[in-house]
Amino acid sequence: MATNRRTFLKTLGGLGLFTIVPRRVLGGNNHVAPSDQLTKGIIGVGGIGKSSYHFTSDEKCRLVAVCDVDENHLKQAVDMAKSKFNESVQTYHDFRDLIKDPNVDVVHIATPPHWHALMAIEAAKAGKDIWCEKPMTRTIGEGKRVIEAVNRYKRIFRLNTWFRFTDTFYGLGTTVQPLKKLVDSGLLGWPLKVVVSGTTGFTWKFFWVGQENLEPQPVPKGFDYDMWLGPAPFKPYHVHRTHQTFRGYWDYDGGGLTDMGQHYLDPVQYLLGKDKELPIKVEVDAPQQHPDAVGIWHKITYTYADGCQIILEGEGFESKGDTAYIEGPKGKVYKGFRCTIPDIMNKLAEYPDPEPQRTDFIECIHTRQKFALNEENGHRSCTLVNMGAVALRLGRQVLNFDPVNQLFIGDDAANALVDQPMRGPWKI
Repeated sequence: MATNRRTFLKTLGGLGLFTIVPRRVLGGNNHVAPSDQLTKGIIGVGGIGKSSYHFTSDEKCRLVAVCDVDENHLKQAVDMAKSKFNESVQTYHDFRDLIKDPNVDVVHIATPPHWHALMAIEAAKAGKDIWCEKPMTRTIGEGKRVIEAVNRYKRIFRLNTWFRFTDTFYGLGTTVQPLKKLVDSGLLGWPLKVVVSGTTGFTWKFFWVGQENLEPQPVPKGFDYDMWLGPAPFKPYHVHRTHQTFRGYWDYDGGGLTDMGQHYLDPVQYLLGKDKELPIKVEVDAPQQHPDAVGIWHKITYTYADGCQIILEGEGFESKGDTAYIEGPKGKVYKGFRCTIPDIMNKLAEYPDPEPQRTDFIECIHTRQKFALNEENGHRSCTLVNMGAVALRLGRQVLNFDPVNQLFIGDDAANALVDQPMRGPWKI
């Protein structure tokens, strides 16, 4: 029986050395042979899934399928595919059917976070490579299970927050690379404190909170609310729980902290060289949270074993002024890459640049090499987000954390939120 491209990609992870014909041999650097073209399916096309950045189809990766539990979203996606690419796409109501589709190579998960782990694991089992939106998972335990599945089934995983390797980082007027070079040089000293504040734009979605005591509403026609809830506890339908405002409820996300937190915290993990580390403590200053609706908070501080700290400033810090982004014993860095060390750019020129990163997801799939932000370092930056969410939900001022076992020390209630039960029949 002949081996087609999809069978080849699914078995490639189990091979040692292999040969890929350079594309320049096939007709120039930008030429992609038909057998090289990947296909993708998007699960969740209500918001980010049909954004111009993700709803794409080209010679490297063609969009062939979409899935959503809202009939209106599906119709819009079909119309978009026809108008943008002049192509028809297969539609699915149940994500499991899209994952099982033999015509799909890459599964793009653009659903609310309470679905991310389940879908990523099922995609890995089915031999699909995975592009997942942030936050990677809603709990710490789910992240560990995703790592296990991706490694067991030898898949390529990309987490979609890109600021560790491209684009101007929020509010700083520079990409992360010069900051990484400065940190690696040791010129700032050690340990370092990084403050993510209104100065760096963190208040953009800070007030994405929930509403308390929602009155039940009828479920709209064409919307499968039970399937939308999936593993989340059943709560009567209200429009504010779903679609664009779902992030304000603990069952599905964690407000602005979890929506934007990984965008901000992941580059910090990278520039501090802590992709293989986790904090040993999280401290929270916040009002008591509602058990259902996410509320505001004031300050969250993460401390590492070596004394490094990451501080998130929320409500009450919006007009604090020109806060230093990175501060060490020997110098500070402010917005716009302003540094208190004289002649910093000439001094940095004497130091090596950061190691290059693999940032072409399609190329990583073809070569079976890990993407720059993958299931492992993505899980760690997501764990920071989830550590903060656990402390907030429980009203803990301080939680000590075991970074090896990834459990909270001496707090059963906190550890109960590491691996949370799922509503049947869903389970990992």
